[in-house]
Amino acid sequence: MSGTAPEGTDRDPGLQPERTRLAWRRTTLSSTVAALLAMKATLHGGVSVAGVTVCALSGALWLGFLLVAHRRIRVLSATSSPTALAPRDATTGALLTVALAVCAAALVF
Repeated sequence: MSGTAPEGTDRDPGLQPERTRLAWRRTTLSSTVAALLAMKATLHGGVSVAGVTVCALSGALWLGFLLVAHRRIRVLSATSSPTALAPRDATTGALLTVALAVCAAALVF
């Protein structure tokens, strides 16, 4: 037996949608903390045009990620067997996360 369900049977998702929803919430919380720390770092060392620009960009990226995450959390909560994450949404979430990390690194250095 290969461990996969035979064709024609519905899969039992178990708690996977709940775990995925919680993972999205944790990631959203982590990105919120990163954005707030970036804002704090910008204001702590004195205000500069470049710092405020990167801080504003970090805030915009955070809002974009929040939108993607909220949409996915809503889909996961709506049904017991949610649809798969669209490649476009996965790519958008990954790019927003990387861009937010780059902005945070730019504020630190």
